[in-house]
Amino acid sequence: MTTTTYATRTAAGALAALLLLAGCSSKAKDDDSGKQSAGGIKTGEGISGKTIALGALTDMTGVYATLGKSVTQAQQLYVKQLNAAGGVCGYQVALTVRDHGYDPQKAVSGYTELEPKVLGFAQFIGSPFVAAVKQRVDGQDKGLVLPQAWSAALLGSPYIRVIGSTYDIETINAVDFLIKEKGIKKGDSIGHVYFEGDYGESALAGSKHMAKEAGLTVVEQKIKPTDNDMTAQVAALKRAGVKAIVLSAGPRQAASLVGVAAAGGFDVPVIGNNSAFAPQLLATQAGPALTKNYYVGSPSLPIGADTPEAEKLVADYRAAYPGDALDNGIVAGWTAASAFGEALKKACKNKDLTREGVDRALLTINDFDLGFGPVQDFTDPKSASSRESVILRPDKSVTGGMKVVREAQASEAAKTYKP
Repeated sequence: MTTTTYATRTAAGALAALLLLAGCSSKAKDDDSGKQSAGGIKTGEGISGKTIALGALTDMTGVYATLGKSVTQAQQLYVKQLNAAGGVCGYQVALTVRDHGYDPQKAVSGYTELEPKVLGFAQFIGSPFVAAVKQRVDGQDKGLVLPQAWSAALLGSPYIRVIGSTYDIETINAVDFLIKEKGIKKGDSIGHVYFEGDYGESALAGSKHMAKEAGLTVVEQKIKPTDNDMTAQVAALKRAGVKAIVLSAGPRQAASLVGVAAAGGFDVPVIGNNSAFAPQLLATQAGPALTKNYYVGSPSLPIGADTPEAEKLVADYRAAYPGDALDNGIVAGWTAASAFGEALKKACKNKDLTREGVDRALLTINDFDLGFGPVQDFTDPKSASSRESVILRPDKSVTGGMKVVREAQASEAAKTYKP
């Protein structure tokens, strides 16, 4: 274990300990899980009067600010439409939003503040931050969390349910694309630039697994979320003679890496995980290079997909937020809010809107399909809800700035992979 990895894991452990201490030292919760409404429906935390409160821990000012805005607005749109249709069991749904700015302390404090007040979380951006609260969620809290985070470390919890392929599986599918479509072959080296922490390490596990299966060598470059200039990383990978690069970071790092590589004549394909792109990048100096050499693995079709569901979401979002950019954060936010809404509706039918009732309801959903590609199966907490990935490419001429270059599929390696 490297010194940096040790420090990262120590910090994550300290965050988890801080959260547990905060939970243990706070005022004990009222035991209201046995309350019943006039309609004979059991209720508990997060339900007061005629309102169901949900939480959203987002990033509006940090690494994923553009995506965080889209995720949040899509969820606010879903809640507005749900309430207009009558809500759930006669209750109106309210979404309480906190911006953590991709700061670990703010993420922990935001969770600690909102947890006693909400039924669960329809949004929680940041794999390391969700991992930091996992012990408490699984232990005393038991509130459903549908994160915009895809680390394999989050699997196994009946309360934290990742929607779509986890980063390791997504990366396996991404490298499979490089092999089948970009000429990467046995004996080649590929670079992998990744954030330290759960996100990057989960993705790295995928590239290493695929490298072992296909006879490749992975050249690693670990970075921090605050590292925005990829000049050193590109230089190192160029010296190593890599034939392609995997990027498990944010949009800023994608723009820098691809732009620096193009400026230096380093003409290799780069493929990023789903959170490593924002269409606003196409208006920057890196835009032409991104259009030429950049690809993205995604757990869903893009916002500009040619499906009735996507077209309706685009029209509704534009009407609600005229002038705002369209990106895949909208799909991620809408999907998570819709999945939470579906669990609420099933829990309503079961007359149990307690946290435990909503958790159980989600675990009965095995064919969740919103028209954005892969069908999700939430019945096994130990497995990703899907092993399929869509491969996208930046294109400023299409809605949302991303077009499909390979439809949703799971590679043979992804089908048999065990984390």
